[in-house]
Amino acid sequence: MTSSSPALQSSYDHVVVGGGIAADKAARAIREQQEGASILLVSAAEDGPVYRPALTKDLWTGEDPDPASQDLGTADDTGATLLTGTEVTAIDPQARTVTLSTGESVGYGELLLATGSAARALDGAPEDPRIVTLREVADYRRLRELVGEGTEVVVVGGGYLGTEIAAGLSVAGASVTLVISGQAIGESLFPPSITAHLGRVYGGHGVRLEKGFRLAGLEAGERLTLSGEDGRTLTAEVAVLALGARLRTELARDAGLELDDQGAIVVDAHLRTSAPHIHAAGDVIRFEDPLLGARHVEHIDHAEASGTAAGTAMAGGDAEYAYTPLFYSDLFDDGYEAVGRLDGRGENVELWDEEGGAAVVHHVEDGRIVGVLLWNTWDSVPAARELIADSRDGKIDVADVAALRERIAPGG
Repeated sequence: MTSSSPALQSSYDHVVVGGGIAADKAARAIREQQEGASILLVSAAEDGPVYRPALTKDLWTGEDPDPASQDLGTADDTGATLLTGTEVTAIDPQARTVTLSTGESVGYGELLLATGSAARALDGAPEDPRIVTLREVADYRRLRELVGEGTEVVVVGGGYLGTEIAAGLSVAGASVTLVISGQAIGESLFPPSITAHLGRVYGGHGVRLEKGFRLAGLEAGERLTLSGEDGRTLTAEVAVLALGARLRTELARDAGLELDDQGAIVVDAHLRTSAPHIHAAGDVIRFEDPLLGARHVEHIDHAEASGTAAGTAMAGGDAEYAYTPLFYSDLFDDGYEAVGRLDGRGENVELWDEEGGAAVVHHVEDGRIVGVLLWNTWDSVPAARELIADSRDGKIDVADVAALRERIAPGG
């Protein structure tokens, strides 16, 4: 999983820009459709495609901390040429070429943009190896080198990444403080019943929770000092910044592709962009969800499914991307899967099992179910999609709790 500089052809049937799971799935789909097609994958990361969720999950909590265990083997399995540690700096849709950071120009028959997201930085933060954002394998390796038993780590951010890495670091023996801008872990997604439970769980594992802390500044001295907007300060040996992500769509913008008002690349049902012979997949796209309308999603299930769909389309397939992705996480001994939109502070219908350990939470907007959270409830994602569809079509009453429980039983 090291950077590579293979000899390049002047052009390829398919060029894939990106080194994540969407790129991997696209390459596999292309190869399945076109056995003899030439494929080039160009990744700015120094490592080939890996199963990135493991960077905040299994590599900390499982038996094998080596990121090589998560290598997807894209080049070996597909015969694609993999160029790592290299950026695409420009696209010429008319000439059908891409320019590389090496200065080389490569032609393409079909092009895929699967550039993903980058970690949001803190304005004015110093360059210091003890300040980490966790997006790539290189970030994981650096954090592993910094953290040992009892290392004092502040994790800033209560979203997916922040909550997962706080749990993982705690399991690995670090002394963790989780900084959140609100008053409860996951309050934007989960109802108070679940956020209160998470507060107890994290506290029980020794994670200190710093509530209502909005990071305003970070100074690097003998120790790191984090300053909040309200004047509070925290110190630590290591800081992990999980401040959200920004879409990497600069290439698309500069090439004149249509973007929406959030900066996502607009695609059609076949994941084609506004430029001929250019597709897009993964985090960066705005697509038409068959249940929820136009949206963009940043999670692995969508990356896998859209990558496969884009690769199939690039190779001549005509199937549409008509898919409602799921998202999921594991937080210590709890886990969940979810479909659609969630809002912990909106209207929710909660159903719990008798033990109080598993739930199905139905998020309601304008009288219909638009999201289903499956808390410690498994093998129910297809049923959740069907429930959202039936609610949209007026086939189920959100006030009929017995009917909702019959559709998906908590803990199933």
